[in-house]
Amino acid sequence: MSRLAVLLLGLLTPLLVIGAPGAEATGDSERLTTLSRMPKLALVMDDLGQNDARDGRVLALPGPVAMAILPDSRHATPLAERANAAGKTVILHLPMAPADGPYAWQPQLGPTELTNRLDSALAKVPHASGVNNHMGSLMTARAQPMAALMHELQQRHLFFLDSRTHAGTVAAAAAQRIGLASLSRDIFLDDDPSPHAVAAQFRTALKLARKQGSVVIIGHPHPSTLALLERELPRLQAQGIDWVDIGQMIATRGNRAMVAHGSGGIYRSVQDQR
Repeated sequence: MSRLAVLLLGLLTPLLVIGAPGAEATGDSERLTTLSRMPKLALVMDDLGQNDARDGRVLALPGPVAMAILPDSRHATPLAERANAAGKTVILHLPMAPADGPYAWQPQLGPTELTNRLDSALAKVPHASGVNNHMGSLMTARAQPMAALMHELQQRHLFFLDSRTHAGTVAAAAAQRIGLASLSRDIFLDDDPSPHAVAAQFRTALKLARKQGSVVIIGHPHPSTLALLERELPRLQAQGIDWVDIGQMIATRGNRAMVAHGSGGIYRSVQDQR
């Protein structure tokens, strides 16, 4: 064999091993197509900012956890800064009646005071991309304040997540009416925080994701919830579930409420617990 032939063979061998040009890109495209067809899950953790150790465990979860931070909690501002630096989605967990306190939206307050409370709460939770309600069974069923809230969020380019703490909530509908980016919660993981109940709710969430194509889960930093998430979240892709951030879930759903909302036997009845 001539020296030229040996040289050419040496140059071609890596190409033969790697494959034809574009093979890697084709593989990436196929993987993306597979992911796009998988049921999707988004996870929000509520009531953060009150306990540094538990907040740290939420922050250490490996994927796109959205962190809903209470504005009147001790660690609200530093936690929001840490979450943003870690690439997590920050949400203002806005108290609503029957919740009280300096930031809570309550029925007796006028529009100016409600707006001032929203501004103050957002100042306490910097980097917030959106808002969801903490408690709120006495507020989310009221059309006028919910319409006002959605208008304020639209002006600030923030999304809204309806935690659905009351069967008569009009919050998500108010958001959809003006085209505000929004979502509604499907599953609370831990109304009953016992390990057995949390595990059962997580299984229900995965079943619902496969049934309707997506699921939005809200959990709280209970020890049982954190232990389950630390164990189960890394296994999601192997179970055929695509864990996505809130922004991608909003795009996936296109502001549409899922058929399963309000279905008896899937959701627990939650009144003033959240």
